[in-house]
Amino acid sequence: MNRFVVVGAGPAGLSLALQLARAGHPVALVEASRQFSRQFRGDALMPCGQEALARMGLSDLVEGLPQRPLAGWSVWVNRHKLFAVPEPMGSLQPCRLVPQQLLLEALLAKALQEPLLQWHPGQAVKRLQRNGARICGVELANAGRLEADLVVGCDGRQSLVRREAGVQLQQRGRGLEVLWFELPGPLPGNLDGGFSTHLSAGAVGSSCIGARGELQLAWLLKNGGPTPRRTPQAWGDAWAQLLPSPVANLVRERAGELQGPLRVSVPVGLAERWHQPGLLLLGDAAHPMSPVRAQGINMALRDSLVAASLLSQAEPEELDRAAAAVEQQRLPEIQRMQSLQSAEALQGQLVGHTPLLRALLAQGRVLLGPWAQRVWQARQTPLREGLAGALPAAELAPQRTNSISW
Repeated sequence: MNRFVVVGAGPAGLSLALQLARAGHPVALVEASRQFSRQFRGDALMPCGQEALARMGLSDLVEGLPQRPLAGWSVWVNRHKLFAVPEPMGSLQPCRLVPQQLLLEALLAKALQEPLLQWHPGQAVKRLQRNGARICGVELANAGRLEADLVVGCDGRQSLVRREAGVQLQQRGRGLEVLWFELPGPLPGNLDGGFSTHLSAGAVGSSCIGARGELQLAWLLKNGGPTPRRTPQAWGDAWAQLLPSPVANLVRERAGELQGPLRVSVPVGLAERWHQPGLLLLGDAAHPMSPVRAQGINMALRDSLVAASLLSQAEPEELDRAAAAVEQQRLPEIQRMQSLQSAEALQGQLVGHTPLLRALLAQGRVLLGPWAQRVWQARQTPLREGLAGALPAAELAPQRTNSISW
């Protein structure tokens, strides 16, 4: 029986802790916050993320949550529709919008049913504990200590565990800086129920009706550029220059209700190594993802499935080798997804900031739209489905025991 300390109760940490506890291993799950509410969280479960949850035996849990299937995807240039593609785009399941807060709360409720799981909410990790060169546990901010055969860092883009371990983050492509807005529901029934990208007037943005019925708007900034200082009405007017009707009219009329802007800086990178003796990094702690196509939550879930499969079968002396195997198995998919995200972001910025190209696409959309759709759609299959062979062939078989020793 291996003792695990999992740091961070996001999608990777919670689902991993649940799987390891089910498999008969004592797990301490540590989370600095006491609640899962965040203003900016990815809510889109792609087919690849749904597959991971299904292999964990959690499909029924997801089905029981409030959600909305995404209707499709569209790209607009100078407020003209270049192309639109309906879901599920050849997949067995459409992309689903599920409030991540509710998903995490449901995963936690499931995990707390496991007698081998200890939950430590509101406990920040202060530092890693070492026995010589090996990491052997964590010290908490309240001076408490948790010993472990393996510490798993799932504590996000700014991972303290990664920094404490001295692991460098290598930049992969360009990060994104966005201004995030929300317009609360209820919304009119004539709005498009898909995810739309907008390229107009030198600006790049996106719009989507969220899982809770709110309108989500993201305005892409040039990296390092200042946040524009505008009144709510001025922001409503700016969005109206980017969005097509009837969304433009709605945002202008209800500009005073716009929530935001919240500036979100999203680095994209890859840890130079995901593992050290006694340590494994997963999710955004190992590979911060761009928000393009919501890969963060989906790759985190796939990380945890692979990690649970390999770690649960390892003897204590084999844990470091198993952690190295997790990185080896997950790295090709992560590198591929980050490359595809970067290509999509660069293409959007090129069109959004090139007036001549925008005019050409808008005026020739009848002829150029189908070509642009083929180019765009060629990237979407791996972003939606993941890479073949990236997940283990069989599900983790649960084994139960009732003793815990830390």
